[in-house]
Amino acid sequence: MAQIDLRSVHVEFPIFNLSSRSLKKHFLKLATGGSIVKDANEHILVHALRDITLSFKHGERIGLIGHNGSGKSTLLRLLAKIYEPNRGDIRIDGHISPMLDFFAGVEAEFTGYDNIYTRGIILGLTRREIKNQIAEIAEFTGLGDYLSMPVRTYSSGMKIRLSFAISTCIKPEILLIDEVFGAGDASFMDKARQKMISLLDQSSIVILASHSDDLIYELCSKALLLENGQVKYFGPVDNAFEIYHLEKK
Repeated sequence: MAQIDLRSVHVEFPIFNLSSRSLKKHFLKLATGGSIVKDANEHILVHALRDITLSFKHGERIGLIGHNGSGKSTLLRLLAKIYEPNRGDIRIDGHISPMLDFFAGVEAEFTGYDNIYTRGIILGLTRREIKNQIAEIAEFTGLGDYLSMPVRTYSSGMKIRLSFAISTCIKPEILLIDEVFGAGDASFMDKARQKMISLLDQSSIVILASHSDDLIYELCSKALLLENGQVKYFGPVDNAFEIYHLEKK
């Protein structure tokens, strides 16, 4: 069965060529979150995650909550092996399926069909697996003959339909999701929601970052509240939101 264990994990990012006057301005643009410190050599570091010790087990649906910059996306990218820890240990038993950037691997000059193959391979599928699913993916997009045209001719809504359909063709074991809902035209959203719920039901572990309270209440059994790159609370969803909203007041 799938399981994730993190023990005293730290993720730090050095910031170069940054004056103290522009530090705050630049820091607010960072997606890593955490806190700013100086090391022994007076180099500026962002402590994106600090001393994270957690375990996620089979059957758990974890909602990540916290203000912008709290470390949610950094944690997801750490688990997806996009980032490496500076200190600490991570053990992951199970295959990771990240849904962090729908548009990764989508080429504007390729046709929709070409992108289904290239993005599918990035997600870890074989060409045979993609071929077996391509009719289902094409039907889900609702793009019809546009799938034979270059993606640069698509509207933004059409690109979202294509990217979402490709990203959800996987059979996940450990599913990582970063703000999936909230994009796309209204007519597509209900269809996308049902597809996503089906995907969650197939997964052993789900870790979902979202600013939507309703979505986390609906889909998650536990919530992890992050603050300045540290674990503030991990447990029942009700308790996590009570702490989170109390501190926001």
